[in-house]
Amino acid sequence: MPQSSQNENIDIRVSTRFLPDQSDPEHGRFAFAYTIAITNHGPEPVRLLSRYWLITDGNNDKKEVHGEGVVGEKPYIPAGDTFEYTSGAMLNTAVGTMEGSYQMVTDSGDYFDAIISRFSLKDPRALH
Repeated sequence: MPQSSQNENIDIRVSTRFLPDQSDPEHGRFAFAYTIAITNHGPEPVRLLSRYWLITDGNNDKKEVHGEGVVGEKPYIPAGDTFEYTSGAMLNTAVGTMEGSYQMVTDSGDYFDAIISRFSLKDPRALH
């Protein structure tokens, strides 16, 4: 289900899907893919420098992830353009959430955090 958030002229849209072929529910492994589209509605280009994720599973166990860029790159997003990528997460439960932020900088040197609103990860077979 697509979800979005917007701040600092950056629109972030997220869609998720459960990956049954990469999951092993009997051993507490639930694999999910998420696709994120980052659109720059601002007047100047931006570069995504790093990411922060807070991943929470159905037991309320939390994991924080910090890292440079996304999927091995620090995308440069011109004004009016969109950068899209797909990545994944593994949970110990059939449901969970992710939320976080991207640390970005404009061509003129302004740094800001683009907030990624909480989105759900859910095995469609889960009873929640």
